[in-house]
Amino acid sequence: MNGDNEASSVPWEHFQKWLHSIAVVTFDLELGQALEIIYPGDADLSSIEKANICYLAFPDSNFGSAQDVPYHFRIRRTSPKIGPHHMLVLENSSVSLPLDASYLYGFVQFRQHKDPSIKRGYYQKSVVLLTPFPFFSLWNCVAAKIASGYFELGEAAIEAACHDLDQWPTPVPGTPLMLPLMGTVIQCRIPLRGDLPITGPSSYTKDDQTGPSIVLPSVSEVDIYRSLSKVLVHVQLMWELVLLGEPLLVVAQTPTRCSSMVQSLVSLICPLRLLSDFRPYFTIHDSEFREYSARARNLPAVILGVTNPFFIKALPHWPHILKVEEDRASEGPEKQTEKNKHWDGKSLDAKPGLYTQYKPFLGRDKALIKKLLKGTRPDEVCSALLRRHFLELTQSFMIPLERHLSSLMPLRKTMSPFKSIPHPRPFVLDDFLVTLEAAGPSLTCGIKGDWSGLYRRFVSTRTFAGWLSQRNSDIAKQIKMAYIEELCQADLGASVLASRHHAEIVDLVLRMRLIAVQLPTRHERRVGVIRQIAAVISRVDEELRGVLMSNCALRELLDNSREIVHSI
Repeated sequence: MNGDNEASSVPWEHFQKWLHSIAVVTFDLELGQALEIIYPGDADLSSIEKANICYLAFPDSNFGSAQDVPYHFRIRRTSPKIGPHHMLVLENSSVSLPLDASYLYGFVQFRQHKDPSIKRGYYQKSVVLLTPFPFFSLWNCVAAKIASGYFELGEAAIEAACHDLDQWPTPVPGTPLMLPLMGTVIQCRIPLRGDLPITGPSSYTKDDQTGPSIVLPSVSEVDIYRSLSKVLVHVQLMWELVLLGEPLLVVAQTPTRCSSMVQSLVSLICPLRLLSDFRPYFTIHDSEFREYSARARNLPAVILGVTNPFFIKALPHWPHILKVEEDRASEGPEKQTEKNKHWDGKSLDAKPGLYTQYKPFLGRDKALIKKLLKGTRPDEVCSALLRRHFLELTQSFMIPLERHLSSLMPLRKTMSPFKSIPHPRPFVLDDFLVTLEAAGPSLTCGIKGDWSGLYRRFVSTRTFAGWLSQRNSDIAKQIKMAYIEELCQADLGASVLASRHHAEIVDLVLRMRLIAVQLPTRHERRVGVIRQIAAVISRVDEELRGVLMSNCALRELLDNSREIVHSI
């Protein structure tokens, strides 16, 4: 099933479950970059957001010839809004997806070519898809198809695409989806929480009886080897920088290169979700430029992808700058140098390399680098190797934390129906570090280094805080369900109740009522809890029964559950 395939009863209803809007940005001689078209016409964007989108929709570097430039950016929303369909994806999709209701992604297809009929001499326009969902493979495919239609046929192509998008089913993680678009069908699946990253080709096209079909093995995967091949010798150090939320400036010659590189860096810590900020493409005109260029004591935890070399001069106080060399067919990854560089903070034409004084906590896995630098494997295989290596490294780093959190959970044998739902013990860093001596990450991944030092830095990051908050929430749900199960199976016979004070029994019944109303109506555990409530009431003396039944909420629960009560 693809979900609700029926046509939208309300215009734009299904469209807006996937996209915020589709815009066309043009260059106006008087206004500069300007919003020419937007669908739907009443799309909710503030003046600041519109200005940021217009600046980010054009490359911040000069192209002297005809160019088609695909890339993506990420902007902070001035008034974040999230609907129930967005919550469905957020709560059920892969935890590593960089999905945040406070941000919008923009997927750009920029076109430039000479046109003597235009006063400026060049045709320059961008088609931009705005969406809260970081489905990179999917949106790059969709943006390219819509832009191709628009540049050939004009606005009618966007109208046709919007009509197709409004027929799409609700985005449901884990469900195979068939998405019609401008004469083709895109087949894909949104990753479900608990899925492992999918490795393989990003897409392929086939023809069948229903017409051409584009199959996307992953909606969100990025080609990390192609993006990072020029900086492989630094990639493990950069894994640490991303993990620790360090400020990192990525300077490349094109927005395509810098946006793909930033997104690849973010994906290195999968299955963790990076909670510090990142901007795949950023310009000096962005409303937050001052925030990031200020010489504050605490630098922002953000990764910036830029193409304007002025950033090197504007951010000389940033501790980590990665300048990426231009792609050349004659140069391969084997020509990389391992040495990190020191920079004087003055020259705008600094040579490509990683400029940092950061000392990594872990040793480099040289065997992996040698495999990748040989250059004899296809890019798809190298991407799979690289992704698998950092997936396993991140999992090795997180497994001791997961194991320690599990040890903080209360034992089921300590649960009693006459006590409230227990809580896990709090996380204490020093207690955790003691456990590393017997079962540290070096035992599973083989990489040696100062793991304790890395953990000490990591626990102060937003990423750790977000992970711990999510895990505590998950653990609280597990404890609650275990408590309810114990409650349903507990012996609450007359002899047990006779040994308890009336106040304890009142607390027990009211606690069970609160638990019951929080469970779905026909849930097995709800039925079990209500049966226990009815059994307790039937076994206490008349005076206590009268006290309990004087509670209106309790009476209402039992009245609405008469079939259950009568079965006691």
